[in-house]
Amino acid sequence: MQASDQIWIAPLARESLERELATLLAVPETAGTDEIVDAWLARKERIRRIHELLSRADRAADPADDGIAEPGMVLSVRFDDTGEIETFLLGSRGTADPDLEVYTVSSPLGSSLMGATPGQQCSYPLPGGGVQSVTLLSARPYGVGATGSP
Repeated sequence: MQASDQIWIAPLARESLERELATLLAVPETAGTDEIVDAWLARKERIRRIHELLSRADRAADPADDGIAEPGMVLSVRFDDTGEIETFLLGSRGTADPDLEVYTVSSPLGSSLMGATPGQQCSYPLPGGGVQSVTLLSARPYGVGATGSP
């Protein structure tokens, strides 16, 4: 597996996914109705998705508190054209606090910020053909006093 295939998962989210997987892998009741077959197919797809997430998850601890934007860091950025500030997790959807916005490293914003340090300006293309510039204000590890204002 290449490093780019790996994702970051919050420790509590990993535990939750592992518990869900154990529950899903329990032997289901068998019956011949279409409703049971549909439920079994949905269960099988969820098992596949959880396996994929857990197999791609980086088993390393939280990233270092070094201010460098990388998966597992809560980033605060300022959109240079409006001055609006946004705080979000650079990670994988469904792998952390559901109340915290998540941008993946493959998203335009996420990929432009990878490796950035506070004060660094980054830009990414917009769907309409323009370019959006943002300035990284802070990068803190998720779960280590990471939420809140920059």
